[in-house]
Amino acid sequence: MSRQRLPDLVGLAARLALGGVLLVAGGLKLGNPRGAARAVQGYDVMPFEVAKYIGYALPWIEVIIGLLLVLGLFTRINALLGTLLMAAFVIGIAQAWARGLTIDCGCFGGGGDVAADETRYGQEIARDLGLALCGVWLLVRPRTALSLDRYLFADVKEHT
Repeated sequence: MSRQRLPDLVGLAARLALGGVLLVAGGLKLGNPRGAARAVQGYDVMPFEVAKYIGYALPWIEVIIGLLLVLGLFTRINALLGTLLMAAFVIGIAQAWARGLTIDCGCFGGGGDVAADETRYGQEIARDLGLALCGVWLLVRPRTALSLDRYLFADVKEHT
């Protein structure tokens, strides 16, 4: 494997990790929009009605961004959006932890109150920070192996 090919493969892994997690997380919540809304409301950081609408919209946003990342289409902008989502999730989980809330993050469905020993805030924050780093890699270097961007928007120089 050439040294030039390695960053393309790292980008592919980053794209599939961030995109795949968003796609799965959003997909699992699409069948239960009320549950997704309740999960957002459980963080108790915004008015109830606002949280409800964010909860209804969030699974769709996650699926769309995740699908576009997996396909490698408009990688840089979707990496930015994915990174911003991960940052928002880290902030949300951290503030819930700091405030002593005992809720399931609702990241992959579920959500709501749980027993204190069932919270996994540290693991959830670490996971989301790792995914945010995948997004940052893609922001800096959006060119990846096996992406639609590469085929649809290739520079003329690559074909000569």
